[in-house]
Formats: sequence, C-alpha cells, structure tokens
Amino acid sequence: KLLTEAGSSFKAIELDLESDGSELQAALHEWTGQRTVPNVFIGGKHIGGCDSTTAMHQSGKLIPALTEAKAIATKS
Repeated sequence: KLLTEAGSSFKAIELDLESDGSELQAALHEWTGQRTVPNVFIGGKHIGGCDSTTAMHQSGKLIPALTEAKAIATKS
C-alpha cells in the first residue's frame, strides 16, 4: 500500500502463488537473513520488511531511494 501511495512502480511476487515459492522463500532467507514477507528491495538493494520500509519512509529516505532507482518518475 505504501509503495502504491508513493506512486512507485514495483513488482510483487506472491510466493504462495508461485510453484517454487517455498524454494524462493528459502533462497531469500539465505541471501537476506529474513524469512518473513514482504522482503523489500529497491534498486536491487535489500531494504528489509514492512517495518524497515515504513521506518525508511518516516525518516524521509524512501521517496529519494525510489526516485534514484527510477521507480518513481521525476516531474519535468
């Protein structure tokens, strides 16, 4: 919801709908140390889960990170 409200483009992968979802979740856990979802990445960099993403937004760092990753179009 936060990313949508920010006007960000993103791709959500619903692990429970993927045939290899449990393998993907295990790989994410191995890679990031985080088993829970959401497991948020911006520009290929692991941000964390919902709490980390929300905290990033509250500190004013989310929108600039999304803009830098070109997930939010800059206004001309």
